[in-house]
Amino acid sequence: MTRSDGNPGKRRVVVSGMRPTGKLHLGHLLGTLRNWVSLQTQYDCHFFVADWHVLTTDYEKPSKIPGFVDEMVLDWLAAGLDPERCVIFRQSALLEHAELALLFGMFTPVPWLERNPTYKEQREQLADRDLSTYGFLGYPVLQAADILLYKADLVPVGVDQVPHVELTREIARRFNHLYGEVLPEPQALLSPTPRVPGTDGRKMSKSYGNAIYLDEEPDSIEKRLGKMATDPARVRRTDPGDPEICPAFNLHKVYCTPEEIDTVTVGCKTAGIGCLDCKKIMIKHVLADLAPHRERRAAIAARPGYARDVLEAGTARARIVAQRTMAEVRDAMGLAG
Repeated sequence: MTRSDGNPGKRRVVVSGMRPTGKLHLGHLLGTLRNWVSLQTQYDCHFFVADWHVLTTDYEKPSKIPGFVDEMVLDWLAAGLDPERCVIFRQSALLEHAELALLFGMFTPVPWLERNPTYKEQREQLADRDLSTYGFLGYPVLQAADILLYKADLVPVGVDQVPHVELTREIARRFNHLYGEVLPEPQALLSPTPRVPGTDGRKMSKSYGNAIYLDEEPDSIEKRLGKMATDPARVRRTDPGDPEICPAFNLHKVYCTPEEIDTVTVGCKTAGIGCLDCKKIMIKHVLADLAPHRERRAAIAARPGYARDVLEAGTARARIVAQRTMAEVRDAMGLAG
C-alpha cells in the first residue's frame, strides 16, 4: 500500500478527530466509530480528542470538557478502537497543533475561511452565542494543522465535510508553493455514513435533545423510541401511511432485515400494522446492538485510570510524529534555531 509521498514501505496515514461536547449517541456509533474501527485494520490511524475545537463555539463553558473527554474515550474503546492498532491522543496536550495553526494563519486568506459553508450555517444555527470571534472564523486553519501535522493521506468524512478537506489541501498547496514541498495534500475518504434520525425525525444530535445515548438504559431507549415521530397522516390506527415520510422508518432501514422492511412497508401502507408495533420490530435490533457496547464500556470504566493511560500513551506516540513534522516546517520557513 503506497503512501502519497511515494514511500511504499509504510501504510497510508488516516487522521480524524471528534469534539468532546457531551455524551456520544447512536449517530456517532453508526456514522463514525464503526468506520474508525474498520480503518484501524487497514491504515496507520491517528484519532484525536479535539478539545481545543470545543472552544470555537463553547468558549464560555470550558469546565465540562475534561469530563466529556473521559466519557468519550470510554465509548471509543468500547466501540472497538484498539490502542495497539491506532494512536488515540488529546489535541491540547500537543502544542505543535497550535504552533502549526499559527504559522498557517500567517498566509491563509480570510476569504477562504469566510466561504466555508459550515461557517455560515453555524452562525445562523447558533444564534444564541457570539461567534464573531477569530477562533471561530479560523477553526478550519486549526483543523488543517491537526491533519497535516501527521501528514495524513486520507481524512474520513461525510459528504458535507468535503469542503473542509479541500481547504486543508489548499493550505498545504500554498505552504509547499511558498516554502518547498513538505506537506502532502490529503484526500477525503468518504465514509459510508447512514443518516441516523433522532426521535423527532431530524438528524440525531444532542443539541436537538433527540439522541439515543450509548450509555442509556434499555428501558429508557425502548420508551423513547416507542414515542418516535412517525408519518403524521396516521392519526388513527386504521389510517394508511407512507413509510418513506416516516422518521422511524429511517431507523428500520439502518437496522432491520429486508424481510422485516417489506413487512412493515406493506403493513404501513395498508394500515395492517400499528405504528407502535411497527417500531417494536426496529427497537429490538437497537437494544441488541447497544447491549454489548454498554457491557464493554462498563468493564473498561471499572479499570480506574485506564482511559487516561490510553490517552497519555497515545499522546506520547503522536508527539514523536508532531515534533518531526514541525522540525521540517520550521526548517522550510527559515525558523529553525
